[in-house]
Amino acid sequence: MLAVPFEDNLPLVRRLEAVGFRAWPAANVQYDGSWQIRLTGGHPSKRLNCIVALDPSDSRDIAIRLEKAGRKFASYGRPLIVRQTPLAPKPLIDHLETEGWECFEDVVTMTCDLADIVLPDTLDHLPTHDVGRYVDASLELQGEDAALKPALAEIIGAIKPPTGLFLIETAERGPVATTLCVQDNDLAGIMSLAVAHDQRRKGLGLEVLTAALRWARMRGARRAWLQVVADNEPAIALYHKLGFKEAYLYHYWRKGKDA
Repeated sequence: MLAVPFEDNLPLVRRLEAVGFRAWPAANVQYDGSWQIRLTGGHPSKRLNCIVALDPSDSRDIAIRLEKAGRKFASYGRPLIVRQTPLAPKPLIDHLETEGWECFEDVVTMTCDLADIVLPDTLDHLPTHDVGRYVDASLELQGEDAALKPALAEIIGAIKPPTGLFLIETAERGPVATTLCVQDNDLAGIMSLAVAHDQRRKGLGLEVLTAALRWARMRGARRAWLQVVADNEPAIALYHKLGFKEAYLYHYWRKGKDA
């Protein structure tokens, strides 16, 4: 498991976590102390169905609180998942390890200063206002079930800050690249980026991402942020090329097979 760096950068972590919740809103959010319990019946996204502890000092009654949350997750037909950020109390992680939970995915949160980066000279694209068209393209390019369309459209519709839906299409292939950018005051979050499998390594990811960052910068965003699975080396290389740097890691935990 990757170590979690930047524990001393908690103010940035707290701010990015807060804008992340607004940029990808769960249908049902409850609090148990500082633990946020996020559940969304219509969509299986881990970010929408997990426990997130938001105070390193809040470690009371861990076993009882996990059991209580587990019943809520079961009522939604969801597996109990804990999302560990640098804000998670160490006793909680120690408990998960002792009880045989497994850390099954590492995610890198990256940021860049939009005032400092030089965006490549690519074709520019305006955001589309056709949510249905964007959702269809995004699901297709990410290889996800088309039956998720109503749930994904509902999630996008629930995003409160200004949102840019970017879509690149060709006459021959149809949709080839998509991204979703949420501008929350001076912060711009890239919530998804997808490129058709047979159209990769043609600069389309850079093109659609550049369009989204230009849009956000023109609207007053000063810093961009995104989250990417740690083993997605091509995507991380693209983000590094644009000037993104690692801010912090987070991890997903689930009960082990023997639990």
